[in-house]
Amino acid sequence: MAALSIRDLDDSVKEKLRLRAARHGRSMEAEIRLILTAAATEEERSQADLFGALTERFAQLGGVDLDIPVRTTPPRAADLGA
Repeated sequence: MAALSIRDLDDSVKEKLRLRAARHGRSMEAEIRLILTAAATEEERSQADLFGALTERFAQLGGVDLDIPVRTTPPRAADLGA
């Protein structure tokens, strides 16, 4: 495991981290480790395509089967009023 030192951290930030750790019942070191891990892995998750992200997020809700009616008219180009 690697060790990391953070210099010149504002005292108010340190206090907020201490309070956040206490709210979650963790040591300040454990809380900071969790925050850094989440921040580092967030970038990897955000690179997924939008459809995949939405599917993953709402998968636990089940899904919806839609009855899509058969098209009775041919498709046409959109009129953008140019």
